[in-house]
Amino acid sequence: MDKPSKMCVLRLTTLSGMVIFRQRLTLNPMANQIITVSGLSNQEFLEQHAQPGRVGLCGGSTKVDLAIRRAQRHLHAEQRWSDWSHAFLFEGRRLDGQHWVLESDLQILRKNIQLGAQENRAEKYFDEQMFPTLAVLDFGLTGAQTTALLRGGLELVARHERYSLRELIGTLVALRRPELRARENLLARERSVYCSALVKRLFLGLGLDLVPGVVDKNTTPEDLAASPLPHVKYLLLREFPRAKISVLGRKLKASVRARLEKIRRPAG
Repeated sequence: MDKPSKMCVLRLTTLSGMVIFRQRLTLNPMANQIITVSGLSNQEFLEQHAQPGRVGLCGGSTKVDLAIRRAQRHLHAEQRWSDWSHAFLFEGRRLDGQHWVLESDLQILRKNIQLGAQENRAEKYFDEQMFPTLAVLDFGLTGAQTTALLRGGLELVARHERYSLRELIGTLVALRRPELRARENLLARERSVYCSALVKRLFLGLGLDLVPGVVDKNTTPEDLAASPLPHVKYLLLREFPRAKISVLGRKLKASVRARLEKIRRPAG
């Protein structure tokens, strides 16, 4: 397990809600643990906790990220927004000395557009304004499991699995109708996968179900964050101003209403 850094404060939260502050932590590998980290930049956090086979989560601040975070409010009785909008897998350091990630994403860089399974440097998540919240989930995979997991991910990249906005919409429908979450995505397509669905599918290939009762193409980043499978969660959480969330929430609602009215309006 990673050693605590002197640069940060570590807070261990047990499932019973007890909060313990320690400099050295002895964790029970069979119980879910949350280690909350503060005082680190995104880069320092990832340099310390990114390891091959671990799952990464981020909560973005763009309109698309906020819409995904808001949509997952249906997973909570109190209707609170999720902290998470994207999920990915850490591959480890490459010959360039950089940490790399496997993910399915929508990425537009100047004239280059990447849609679907891809590899990227983890440095894309160093921007603290763009990604104010990060988490790393360690499910304690063996070396052989990690190799198999990443091999499966590279196969998806080689096959050019697409990022499916269509399936994402199907997942959002299932969030409003929980009885659909265990069934095949209503808008499923072949050779398509979005971020958290990719993570769940690859773990299923190891015989590990991160989110029992939910099919891979209905799996959300919030589902992964709440996985009952024993793991350690390293959490770097910065509060997003509530006032800003409220304003953005109203803007999103207004935008959705406007689009629905445009669709329903008869052609003149």
